[in-house]
Amino acid sequence: MARKNLLAGLVDAADIPQGDIAPAYPMRGASKSMVRSLDELSRQADKFLEGEAVVELDPGSIERSFVADRLEDDRDEFEALKHAIAERGQDTPILVRPHPSVSGRYQVVFGHRRARAARELGRKVKAVVKALDDRTHVIAQGQENSARANLSFIERASFAHSLEALGYDRSVISASLAADKTAISKMMTVTERISTAVIEKIGPAPSTGRDRWLELSLLAGKADNAEQIGEVLGQAWFGSLGSDERFNALFNALATSKKPVRKAVPQVKDRWQAEDKAVQAQYSNSGKAFALSMKSKNAGQFGKYLADNLDRLYAEFLSAKDRKED
Repeated sequence: MARKNLLAGLVDAADIPQGDIAPAYPMRGASKSMVRSLDELSRQADKFLEGEAVVELDPGSIERSFVADRLEDDRDEFEALKHAIAERGQDTPILVRPHPSVSGRYQVVFGHRRARAARELGRKVKAVVKALDDRTHVIAQGQENSARANLSFIERASFAHSLEALGYDRSVISASLAADKTAISKMMTVTERISTAVIEKIGPAPSTGRDRWLELSLLAGKADNAEQIGEVLGQAWFGSLGSDERFNALFNALATSKKPVRKAVPQVKDRWQAEDKAVQAQYSNSGKAFALSMKSKNAGQFGKYLADNLDRLYAEFLSAKDRKED
């Protein structure tokens, strides 16, 4: 599962340490801090690690980046990654830099989850070590993040907010997220109106896009909604919801002011995994609705088996239900 380095060609030549990759295309004016396309960035990925020595490091000597790029980790995805590394090894090295203040230690630029998987598996992690300054570090980290299909809008916005809080200007933030100034401005608008604490409570909301977050920010920015936000987030059922469901619960409560928050119907969510780990399932139950999703090796075949046997399973359910009531 190759990871894409998206730094090459994105920073000024003066900022690239000796031995780093020079831009593969001419960059002028504002284009120096912008990205032409993700496809072009993808082509730069192999060049960045090309000819670099890959070493094996003790994951205990590696620290996280000084700026976070995820609100919360998807446990299922991480377990799948760890299982893949355990079976076939680590396909692609991570990128680290020598720790700026502690001798013999390193900071992850990108590849946090691969480093964590190696730590939990008790094995060395394959890495490329490069001496990068803070500015180059955050651009490399942010651009690699931009290639992730599963990095949500609010995670990108929170990353931009963190960079601005650290003192980076909009040109660096734009380069780090492969986004123009208009897109960055909209991200900042959301993180200015919705507090970090509220965003962290909601989480990454992977299915919720920019427009919905902008709408929520307008509602959250109203001073008279502050009390209701606290009431929603304080509900006992709120934390049991999925991240997108938490977003919707807050949005609906603020958009429909006459609807009491306590009347919101929570969904009970749980997970199941077969002993052979060939099927993983996640399901939610609100009483009147039940949703089931499965993944892993046998998910498709097992799902078809369930669908083909629904009549029989439902008859068995009714029979068992009748016996219980008797």
